[in-house]
Amino acid sequence: MRITRIGGPTAFIELAGWRILTDPTFDPPGRTYSFGLGTSSTKVVGPAIPLDALEPVDIVLLSHHGHADNLDDAGREGLAKAATVLTTRAGAKALRHPDIRGLAAGERVTFEANGKPSLTITATPGRHGAPLTLPIVGPVIGFSLALDGAERPALWMTGDTRLSGPVRAYATDLAPEVALVHIGAVRFGLSGPLRYTMDVEEAAELIRITKPDVVVPIHVEGWSHFSEQEDAAHRAFEAAPATVSERVRWAPLGEALDPGSAS
Repeated sequence: MRITRIGGPTAFIELAGWRILTDPTFDPPGRTYSFGLGTSSTKVVGPAIPLDALEPVDIVLLSHHGHADNLDDAGREGLAKAATVLTTRAGAKALRHPDIRGLAAGERVTFEANGKPSLTITATPGRHGAPLTLPIVGPVIGFSLALDGAERPALWMTGDTRLSGPVRAYATDLAPEVALVHIGAVRFGLSGPLRYTMDVEEAAELIRITKPDVVVPIHVEGWSHFSEQEDAAHRAFEAAPATVSERVRWAPLGEALDPGSAS
């Protein structure tokens, strides 16, 4: 497996011949986007690699479609370059693509292709904020990826979520080879202390119960509404117990990381 962090929530995953893109964001920096109800955020870092350098893309994993920090304009246009898009049911209704599939948590789809092992992708639970925020932020899912014959997932992408009860129940002893964990502690001035994604403290608890071999943090730089940016997250993970900190591997922007190799 190789993981290339593109920026924000966007990563490119190469897994047993499958080419997978997560939450595509490819707009240049400098623009301020509305997130509804008077909230906004500025994109401050552009993509480390252009989308056309990643083609072909077999599958896009889109945790949710309504926020520009997970699907910006260039990312939305780029969906057409992928063979298949997996997202929420709401996202599948809102977006146009020849093969877009909307999933609810627990639903799965299996892909087959000549020369590659079959790949089963399961939608996993998410809650993008505090309790009762669903009508404001909309649904979100994560994705678990398992290759044919494997006893455990090769990768779990959390998506933008807090550590809610359903997420905790799903994640306990999941033990994926790699966990792609969205952090950033998203906050907006209008909603005060409410967080819409995990900070490192909450992510550390998720890691403790999930027991992945390797954790690759993502969704932690590039946007002004991330209240815990990458440098602060580095320090917080380093201060965490060894059962957490020793699992964390940072993927440098734009460089392919083999999570199974020595750091």
